[in-house]
Amino acid sequence: MAKICTIKSYPTNQSSLDDSDDGSDRVHSACEDASSAVPGPASTATSRLPESGRSSVRGAGAMGRLSHFLFTLRSWAARRLRGPEEERPDSFLERFRGPELLDLTSRGSNAQSSLCQPDGLGKRKKEIWVMDPSTDAYYKWLAIIALPVFYNLVMLVTRSCFNELQENYTYLWIFLDYTSDFIYYSDAFVKSRTAFLEQGLLVKDAQKLRANYFIKPIFKYDVLAMLPTDILFFKYGYNNPELRFNRLFKMSRLLEFFERTETRTSFPNVFRISNLVLYILIIIHWNGCLFFAISKTLGFGSDTWVYPNSSRPGFERLARKYIYCLYWSTLTLTCIGEVPPPVSDFEYLFVVGDFLVGVLIFASIVGNVGAMVLNMNASRTDFQTKVDAIKQYMQSRQVSKELEARVIKWFDYLWTENKTCDEKAVLKHLPDKLKAEIAINVHLDTLKKVRIFQDCEAALLIELVLKLQPQVFSPGDYICKKGDIGREMYIIQDGKLAVVADDGITQFVVLGEGAYFGEISILGIKGSKAGNRRTANIRSVGYSDLFALSKDDLMESLTEYPDAKKALEEKGKAILMKDNLIDEAIANAGADPLELFDRIVNLQNSVDATTVKFARLMAEQVSTQNKIRERVKSMEAKVKSLSKDEKEEVVEDKTDKK
Repeated sequence: MAKICTIKSYPTNQSSLDDSDDGSDRVHSACEDASSAVPGPASTATSRLPESGRSSVRGAGAMGRLSHFLFTLRSWAARRLRGPEEERPDSFLERFRGPELLDLTSRGSNAQSSLCQPDGLGKRKKEIWVMDPSTDAYYKWLAIIALPVFYNLVMLVTRSCFNELQENYTYLWIFLDYTSDFIYYSDAFVKSRTAFLEQGLLVKDAQKLRANYFIKPIFKYDVLAMLPTDILFFKYGYNNPELRFNRLFKMSRLLEFFERTETRTSFPNVFRISNLVLYILIIIHWNGCLFFAISKTLGFGSDTWVYPNSSRPGFERLARKYIYCLYWSTLTLTCIGEVPPPVSDFEYLFVVGDFLVGVLIFASIVGNVGAMVLNMNASRTDFQTKVDAIKQYMQSRQVSKELEARVIKWFDYLWTENKTCDEKAVLKHLPDKLKAEIAINVHLDTLKKVRIFQDCEAALLIELVLKLQPQVFSPGDYICKKGDIGREMYIIQDGKLAVVADDGITQFVVLGEGAYFGEISILGIKGSKAGNRRTANIRSVGYSDLFALSKDDLMESLTEYPDAKKALEEKGKAILMKDNLIDEAIANAGADPLELFDRIVNLQNSVDATTVKFARLMAEQVSTQNKIRERVKSMEAKVKSLSKDEKEEVVEDKTDKK
């Protein structure tokens, strides 16, 4: 079958297309690539179609279709039985990342065992199960251990103060208590098998892991949390859950779970507010339970401050008891008041302590919530500050209303499309390798379409990606005009650009995502008639997001990669020759005098640097010689000051040593 490629052609002006690398030749090659990517069986089946329509329904055509259907059904069933196939790695990313790293620790241990043991002697050490703290499994285990810790934090004090709750659900508490104990002991085992980093590698030796766990301060708290204080139940009875308060020493695991969740969540500010509210509720809960315990000790209804006597209607229910205490605790800790005043001295002291805690709670709420709200609106506030500054400047300079409206619309576009983030400021703390990998993953679809990135080395790709500067253009803006000095090349990330005539209306070519232009004017190709001038007018059709690569950055990157530089220059020469914008005599001549002059200047700079280094070495040598000379003189002076007997003793000592 003949290949079909629908390309809309425009009347082109050759002199205006040399600076654009997305012309009809690129579209044609793209169509060729698309047509060549058609699967072989499909094309074969198509080529074997009979010319007669009737024969395509009966005979070999019908059998072929039936066979193809059965083969497809069989392949689908086989895929369903095998399960989901692994996603094929992206070749573009694979070339950049290189081969995936294997487990270096296991590989290192295997190498050590193979080096230390002769062939045929000894056995390979059996691998043990180890928990990697950087994996999802460790986070899931933190979620599991956080449940019994939170259960003990909330329910132990409740059961200790409200006897009815403890006595009415004894079997439930027995089950929950010893389930939590089992998880506690399991967590101790997990901690003894939690790997840690040593010289950048995970340690997986069981003995080292146990030793690392035992020397940590957290081990002491784990031991206290796992002490079998339940033995005292045989003496005092099971309805004394306060004997299990040592389980609260495991609080560090709950806090670690909260820290990990805050790091992982996509809404950290919401989580921080929720976490703060949870802490406040726990404090109010504990304070309410303590109020009920004090009332029980002093006697219910003994005065107006304590919990009323259970003989009063409605106050004998367990739910009313807890809700009343929670209500009293909330009013007290939030400093609202409106509760009965204390009577005895102890009650006064307790209320004073509650007021102090309430002041701290109120201060923490105001401070934390205020900071969180500021963090949530920080980006909007910073953006609005910039907009206000621009508006004030334009008003003071009496900028035209039309231009002012365009500027405001440009800012509105940035905010609407979430393009106000300064990527360099956000990623500045990351190493260059991770910065480049993030940039490639974020802009992968665009970079795949750029030919200069498809064929370049991975190291050059890193340098180029890190030097790309994002720019946004409004509708009708000129990216470059014919005759301008070229200082950047551009890559289209999103949007449409049009190569237009001098009138700004007639369009020759429309460039889309992945197209790049402007490399000819910054490469400085020898023999180019345009020199470093732009040879086309390029205008933004709508809002366009571009990457700009400056001439200095490109040349700096290509200095260490001569092959890539040569390939770009050859490509630029081909475009210039096609448009008859290159002087072949100059292009095929010897070395450019300017290039030779640059080399001579670089050589002279190298000679000057070497001369400076040599002068420093000579100065150091002279200084060393002077020091040695002074030392010899001082030693001669000491020898001369010695008497004849002392000299003989020195000679005798040296003779004896020999």
